[in-house]
Amino acid sequence: QVLLRESGGGLVQAGGSLRLSCLASGSTFSRYGMGWFRQAPGKEREFVAGITWSGGRTYYADSVKGRFTISRDNAKNTVSLQMNSLNPEDTAVYYCAATNYEPTIPRLYSFWGQGTQVTVSS
Repeated sequence: QVLLRESGGGLVQAGGSLRLSCLASGSTFSRYGMGWFRQAPGKEREFVAGITWSGGRTYYADSVKGRFTISRDNAKNTVSLQMNSLNPEDTAVYYCAATNYEPTIPRLYSFWGQGTQVTVSS
């Protein structure tokens, strides 16, 4: 089992940037594919970005491609999401998650953090 804790959320103006971090504990972090998801009020949770256990491959939702970058540091048990050119549509609770499978399959994520709020003002 792996425990996940997100940080770095907050309020930012449109066009600004934020960097989210997720610290993992409790198991061998490098075994897991990692992902970031988000859920806006009244909407379903959606996949944002994923990264393989080695960091060799990354995946993005079309809505964030070119603006967001996912990365990981297995030595520090962290996965990060750099978010640039934010717009109000990016407002959501952002969740870090871990999977034993390919990070592109949302239903196979087993472990989830509590989430961190990102609010983008216009």
